[in-house]
Amino acid sequence: MHGRGSTDKALVVVAVEENGSSIGRIRFRRVPNASAPTLNRFLQESVAPGSVVHADGWKGYRKVGSLGFEHEVTVLKGRKEQASELLPRVHLVISLLKRWLMGTHQGAVSHKHLDYYLDEFTFRFNRRKPMSRGKLFYRLIKQAVAIEPVPLDRILHPKKKPAPKLPPRKSPGMQAGIALHSNPSAAA
Repeated sequence: MHGRGSTDKALVVVAVEENGSSIGRIRFRRVPNASAPTLNRFLQESVAPGSVVHADGWKGYRKVGSLGFEHEVTVLKGRKEQASELLPRVHLVISLLKRWLMGTHQGAVSHKHLDYYLDEFTFRFNRRKPMSRGKLFYRLIKQAVAIEPVPLDRILHPKKKPAPKLPPRKSPGMQAGIALHSNPSAAA
C-alpha cells in the first residue's frame, strides 16, 4: 500500500513531550488510518491545549494550528538529514518500543493485543524516573482500583459479548423473610 499504510503492520501514532534536551512523558495509540480527523482526535486527547506540536509534513497534520496548538512543521522528504536527526525524540521512543517488543516479548506481539503492550510500555516509560520509588507501587494499585478489571476472556476474545451480570446475592442472615439469629437467648 502507498503512504503510511501496510497490510502486515499496525499504524501507531506517537506523542513525545520535549523536556529540555530530554524526553518527558509519552503517548501511543494504534489508529486505523493517518487521516486528519484521526490524528486531530489523538492530539486533542493526548496533548495539552496551547502546546507546540512539532510534526513532519504529513498532510494529516495541516489543521493542527486551528485546534489550539502551535504547529511547527519539519518536512522530511528531500532532506539530507535522517528522520531520526530531524525528529529525534519520537524516533528514539519508537526505537525503544521496538527493542522492548523484540527483546522482552521475542517479537511475538499480535495485532489483537498490541494496545495492551503499548499501554504497558507507556506506563513503564512515564514512570522510569519517579521522585519517590515507593509511590510507583502505590500509583499502580491506585490505577488498578480506579478502573474496572478486564477478565482474561475479554482480552482473548474482545469482540465476544460479555455474559449478563448476576443479581447481587442476598445476605446469608435473611432467608425467605425470616431473620436467623446465632444467639439462642434472642430466639426465645
